[in-house]
Amino acid sequence: MELNVSENLNEKQKLAVEHTEGPLLIIAGPGSGKTRVITQRIAHLIDHCDVKPWQIIAMTFTNKAAREMKDRLGTLFSDEEQHRINASTFHSFCAMLLRREADFLSLNQDYSILDDTDQISLLKRVMDEVGIDPNQWKVRAIQSAISNAKSKLMTASAFRAGKNSYFEEIVDRVFTRYEELVSQSNAVDFDDLIMNTNILFQNHPEVLEKYQSRYLHIMVDEFQDTNLAQYQIAQQLAGLHKNLCVVGDPDQSIYSWRNADITNILSFKKDYPDATEISLEQNYRSTKTILAAAQKVISPNQNRVDKDLWTQNDEGSPIIIAEAYDEFEEARITLNEIQNLIDTGICKPAEIAIMFRVNAQSRVLEEACLKSGVSYQLIGGIRFYQRQEVKDIVSYLRLLNNFNDDASLARIINVPQRSIGKTTLNKLSEQATSGGCSLWNQIEVILNRPDHDNSTSFLNKRSLNSVQVFYNLMKEIHDGSKDMDLQSKIDLVIERTGYRDYLQAMEHGEERLQNLNELRESAADFITIEDEEGLDPLTIFLERVSLISDVDRLEDHANSITMITLHQAKGLEYKTVFIVGMEEGLLPHSRSLEHPEQMEEERRLCYVGLTRAHSRLYLMRAFRRGYRGNYEPSIPSRFLKDIPSKLTLNTGGNIKQRVDNNYKKAESPKKLSSIDDKSPYEQYKERIRQKKINSSKKKNDFNPGDKVMHDVFGEGVVVDVKAIPSDFELTIAFKDGLGIKKLLLQLAPIKKLNNM
Repeated sequence: MELNVSENLNEKQKLAVEHTEGPLLIIAGPGSGKTRVITQRIAHLIDHCDVKPWQIIAMTFTNKAAREMKDRLGTLFSDEEQHRINASTFHSFCAMLLRREADFLSLNQDYSILDDTDQISLLKRVMDEVGIDPNQWKVRAIQSAISNAKSKLMTASAFRAGKNSYFEEIVDRVFTRYEELVSQSNAVDFDDLIMNTNILFQNHPEVLEKYQSRYLHIMVDEFQDTNLAQYQIAQQLAGLHKNLCVVGDPDQSIYSWRNADITNILSFKKDYPDATEISLEQNYRSTKTILAAAQKVISPNQNRVDKDLWTQNDEGSPIIIAEAYDEFEEARITLNEIQNLIDTGICKPAEIAIMFRVNAQSRVLEEACLKSGVSYQLIGGIRFYQRQEVKDIVSYLRLLNNFNDDASLARIINVPQRSIGKTTLNKLSEQATSGGCSLWNQIEVILNRPDHDNSTSFLNKRSLNSVQVFYNLMKEIHDGSKDMDLQSKIDLVIERTGYRDYLQAMEHGEERLQNLNELRESAADFITIEDEEGLDPLTIFLERVSLISDVDRLEDHANSITMITLHQAKGLEYKTVFIVGMEEGLLPHSRSLEHPEQMEEERRLCYVGLTRAHSRLYLMRAFRRGYRGNYEPSIPSRFLKDIPSKLTLNTGGNIKQRVDNNYKKAESPKKLSSIDDKSPYEQYKERIRQKKINSSKKKNDFNPGDKVMHDVFGEGVVVDVKAIPSDFELTIAFKDGLGIKKLLLQLAPIKKLNNM
């Protein structure tokens, strides 16, 4: 049956769907129907161009988006055809490919994928091994540096060759040993999935040629979120047929902290001079008012592609700007309005979202929900698969699947308690390090020696017996579960390890057991012994668990409102959106205030939040907010000033009057003289300007290694000095557990100490 895939598409969408040869760049504004275009384009290729479903690969960034793509295609094709369509995340695609081609790498097919928690645990172990103080050098900073290097396809040895600061020297010491441990564990982290695929293609051209021949068409959704390594995979796959279609919007590039590179989409036409460019500018989601406000917020950015978004939707209601005294009143006003929207039938709970810049803002909102009786789902809290009991059982399963998985073994070797304490585990780790093997292999070595009582004197008899009991237990479960389905394996682990009794003795034990029942239910889809690639269902299940994100567990039809960070809200839409914390220091975040590129990203983040809304948009701010230990008057976000007053309705009334009065009361003792009659936002800008003028005579005489004193943070050591426009950025390691901080020389209250 021939499909009319161009039905109900506008002219620009039709052009994108019917373009089937050569590189294609689709600039898709928010709400412009890009998912429909991608799915209809796939349908057009299959139905009109005689392309087979398995000859197309569509890659995006969340499992939810990939699932939506396949569901839409499922309405057009048979189940068999839908099953053969490759729609997945970059990480899922690479994980599948590396398992298929494991023989070309130093990996086994059953390799483990280290999640964020596993990675941090392993990095802490390395830092302890090489003698790096975690109070002075934050593990998250080191993790970020390693991730950034891998996103640029830098191995540990390449990083070592290019290091040029003391901090990079510290990272190098950790990076090298971390890679050794990951390899010994037959494991990879998220960045390795992408990097190893690139290495595989570069070192084994015959493998690359196989996939180039297989995939005639490569499509990449959310292209502005790709990093160098991901873009290179897409380019290599498209190297033979040149049919690379990328879809994205530079105005929605908000993941630089995750190493996304906005220049990928901005320079696509330079990489492919013959590429066709199509802009999807008609918005089907938001009202004219919301769209006009979003355009005003994003237009000051320089690093973008101009497009003129428009919509045939109604003008809609004005954007409500509400001002509260503090975050508690902000939450109360927000929940009162939500309750009103629900009670009057204007919105269902699932059509409402509260969005915020940082996770810490959710606590007060959660408390307000509980007090008001409004049901909610929080995206970005403790992830389901990171809950203690779920993570424990998954770690048992991972160890059964890959005995060399050090991170999983270290987590559960004494859970429930087996008299294997930290001292015993540390001694085992030291011996494993000396022997260049995994923890499991080290355990086998000491247990299989006939003279182990003498040769393993680093363990006392009690510890040795406990390790023996654990080893026997895991072997017994492994051997006894070989022919079991996944649910039965989970049941066996819970019962034989004593984990059920362990949970029941804990507070909220029944609730924790319910989480394990949910884990068990999630395994129900993996009931076959092997998939078409010959992989054990347990391997596939553990891969899915590792790669699932918070948004993937979002329940679309739940009778609850959604609370979510602005970063996680990307790709979602709601009838009504509340954005709370519209203040300088929150949105835009304080880290961006002196960095133009970061400020542009904050502006894009605000733009993403605004364009999630269909018909109602509330922008909330508080006069005072307790954040990071401070409780001071806040300044309205500069983004509020960008929105024309004709598009907004300030709630005014008693709330606004009380805020204005309190603002004057708080500021009056400071005697701001000539700037007193300016708006709070202008006062803020003026104080920063004056501060810069007063300190403009400072010249940089700081060098790495200098000891300094900060008025607040105390004594520290300069580890890096970086020249930036009109200033210098100093990276300083402070004592007393305060860690590493980046400070601007013109503003930081620091002085050099006598280093003699």
